[in-house]
Amino acid sequence: MELMTNHYIPIEVERRVRIAAQERCGYCMTPQDLMLEILEIEHIIPLAQNGQNEESNLWLACSVCNSRKGIKTTAVDPQTGDTVPLFNPRTQNWIEHFKWDNLGLIIVGLTVVGRAIVDALEINNTRAV
Repeated sequence: MELMTNHYIPIEVERRVRIAAQERCGYCMTPQDLMLEILEIEHIIPLAQNGQNEESNLWLACSVCNSRKGIKTTAVDPQTGDTVPLFNPRTQNWIEHFKWDNLGLIIVGLTVVGRAIVDALEINNTRAV
């Protein structure tokens, strides 16, 4: 697989991010080999929110999750109404905040952070499911 070059992010940094993310979207966990397009390097804290191009602020995301995340850094838990920081796939453990339903089709948020990101990114949209 040829990696897309980005004039802001050195190719070696991109390779390390892809390896650390195990070639999966940090939000919906879709693996690269099921995608028709290359997973994107995304900024956990967006550049528009003073995020940096540092490796510690970079992860992989599918284009759907990345575009729905946009410049958000927080989201609202639909159950409690609390505004919480978005899930950070670099520092937080996915299985602590999410699980798959019994059929393996729907991602269920287990925590305020998990529920907020599922809602904000519309992870269980009809096209994805």
